[in-house]
Amino acid sequence: MNYLHWIFLSVYVLLVVGTMVAILMDNRQPAKAMAWILVLTFMPVVGIVLYIFFGQNTRKERLISQQSLDHLTKRSMLEFAEQRNLTLPAAHQTLIQLFINQSFALPFRDNEVDIYTNGHDFFLALLHAIGKARHHIHIDTYIIEDDPLGRLVADALIDRAREGIEVRLIYDDVGCWRVPSAFFERMRQAGIEVRSFMPVHFPAFTSKINYRNHRKLVVIDGRDAFVGGMNIAMRYVKGTPQRKRPVVPWRDTHLHVIGGAVNAVQRAFLVDWYFVDRTLISGKKYYDSTPSPNNNCLGQLVTSNPTSPWPDIMQGYVRILLEAKHYVYMETPYFLPTEPILFAMRTAAIAGVDVRLMVPRHVDSKLVEWASRSYVMETLEAGVKVLVYTAGFNHTKLLVSDDSLSTCGSTNIDFRSFENNFESNIFFYDRDVALRFKQVFADDERSCITIDELNESVRSPFLMRLWESLVRLLAPLL
Repeated sequence: MNYLHWIFLSVYVLLVVGTMVAILMDNRQPAKAMAWILVLTFMPVVGIVLYIFFGQNTRKERLISQQSLDHLTKRSMLEFAEQRNLTLPAAHQTLIQLFINQSFALPFRDNEVDIYTNGHDFFLALLHAIGKARHHIHIDTYIIEDDPLGRLVADALIDRAREGIEVRLIYDDVGCWRVPSAFFERMRQAGIEVRSFMPVHFPAFTSKINYRNHRKLVVIDGRDAFVGGMNIAMRYVKGTPQRKRPVVPWRDTHLHVIGGAVNAVQRAFLVDWYFVDRTLISGKKYYDSTPSPNNNCLGQLVTSNPTSPWPDIMQGYVRILLEAKHYVYMETPYFLPTEPILFAMRTAAIAGVDVRLMVPRHVDSKLVEWASRSYVMETLEAGVKVLVYTAGFNHTKLLVSDDSLSTCGSTNIDFRSFENNFESNIFFYDRDVALRFKQVFADDERSCITIDELNESVRSPFLMRLWESLVRLLAPLL
């Protein structure tokens, strides 16, 4: 029987070596490739399982045909072509063109933007807009919880569906793993079209478990759009209980947009709907024809996904950092930057740009919290001002630069958002909107301490610093 042991060992070694060769042949970023090689080397058997679920590269796959994408884009292209007196700001023309070339993200003028910095305001506005719907409601969300708020939104959608309104809901299968199927079945029985994004069926879709739809998009009647970082869950209203602290309030940012950019949000939803349902939904009725606000507020919705040739949003962030003249302020709940982002932050800070990074003191994942600390210290050494938010868990993802450019959406500054997830951010090229985002940052800054103050109050022992550095090696996989 001893020979069985050697046969098993030989097969396993061949499997590990073959997997390592596949990783090398993918020509991934060296840090990510090395992280997987370390996992495979030092975590026998478990490493192979983790790679099967989380490591396979899908960037070269096509999830939607070009013909279907062209058809879904046709209406938004017509709206784009009809824009009169559209001028692109010279300071950001190359950035806008970058997004157009990479993901066909079209800029639209004539937008009004409401900024919500707490769940109460956002969900009241969302429910109000749902109640006013006359034709269709499209929702694309990472999480919709089976909690009092999730059930309230579901009831509002059911009520509208029973009145003949078209209601479509996309939720992420992994994000909603804990949500009972009965929650969604009740909506289906009421006439709502509900689809899960990339459901994980074992073993067929095990390689897709790592690629999730993290977007938070809502379009109502082609006129109102909601974009930002909030899922549909009570934690944004009442916080979450945690060990040692009874309730941790969640701070997040979400936007209500009216105007031309709603066409882009609608296109993003319809592309996702085609992916989950294989149904092409198009037509003038899905794009509002009433006059938009008449102003020069330019908005551009940018989506990214693991199958596009380039990491669109990450490249945009890099360009913003390198082109900034005065300041770049960023908020992110998770800070595990890719090397290009880290390089751009260091370069901008050393060049004298006021680069500020706001992160929460504690996040909802200890492993991520440990891994991010060494990155934070590295940016600090280059002159980045690091602010630690202490009034709860700040889940906001925003950036504002030079009083002229701002963005908000679902994208964290980490490997997962830039490379693995389906994400969406809306970029505004408008002074008024940028100044309002700058004020949001300033308001949050009042609830922060500097990283120096934190280090003085909490001295990490050597073993903890060593552990943080070791966990950092896994950052590309988190």
